[in-house]
Amino acid sequence: MLENYLDQALALAKAGQPFVLATVVRAEKPTSAKAGAKAIITADGKLTGWVGGSCAQPSVIRESLKALQDGQPRLLRLCPPEKLGRSDDGVIEIALTCISGGTLEVYIEPHLPKPQLIVVGHLPLAEALARLGKGMGYAVTVMGMDATPDRFPEADMVRDHIDFSQIKAAPQTYIVVASHGNYDEDALIAALKTDAPYIALVASKKRAESVIQYLRDSGIPEDRLSRLKYPAGLDIGAVTPEEIAISILAEIVQVGRQLLITNNQFPIATSAPVEVSEAKDPVCGMMVEIAGARYTTDYSGQTYYFCCAGCKRSFEKEPEKYLASIE
Repeated sequence: MLENYLDQALALAKAGQPFVLATVVRAEKPTSAKAGAKAIITADGKLTGWVGGSCAQPSVIRESLKALQDGQPRLLRLCPPEKLGRSDDGVIEIALTCISGGTLEVYIEPHLPKPQLIVVGHLPLAEALARLGKGMGYAVTVMGMDATPDRFPEADMVRDHIDFSQIKAAPQTYIVVASHGNYDEDALIAALKTDAPYIALVASKKRAESVIQYLRDSGIPEDRLSRLKYPAGLDIGAVTPEEIAISILAEIVQVGRQLLITNNQFPIATSAPVEVSEAKDPVCGMMVEIAGARYTTDYSGQTYYFCCAGCKRSFEKEPEKYLASIE
């Protein structure tokens, strides 16, 4: 069973898709899930695995999607209302009004795609960027006419030509063109077609202005050209390839952190978490995810959502009783 979760997690990670691994770390009977039970929750809210029944799952999914938004793990304590307030600081308590009356503690661990560093070039600066970028945890792609895996052993992908067609430009994609005049223009024409938040050119100001004029004459619109950062990197007086690489990576870190502050969320890639619409179960008070609700009923022209079949049956027997309690 563990192998299945690991295989799915590896497949999602390779595809650059964010996901959460939820693990039951403590179970106080009676509960349907036991300590060690696991589930994977993807950015679309789909849960694969088992971390509790219909009462627990909506809360786990909801908190998992929040974790994908802010990138922070969390520990949930799902328990009857009368047991609330007994947890240590840092534990998120959620009241469950299910008949079972058990308690679950679930650890929510978000796994976000690595930020992408795309280096265009094949000279010593490109080598330094690939080496240092890999050490900082970036997924490194190198593109260059003379780029080979032997020259760039740290890179996750090496191409001997410029091709962004298979690159998933996302909020954490950073492109550095460092071909030193060999193929700057072609690389930038391709790079500026992506939505990468950081596209930088390693060049002197005079050389960069010449490149920009070429791009302008080639029909690249001004709103695209305005996204180009030049010269690349923070001004720290860098001289050697390694020092210049450090200045560029420092600027990339700065841009990434600013995105985090501006968006008030962790800038995850390709699949953004969905917003979860919920409704209150009129019988037990649980919040139920509307999109995935299995138990619903219509009464007086309105749809009601339930956490389980028992709540639905109770409502259908005495709807006015439960509606009166929530008015």
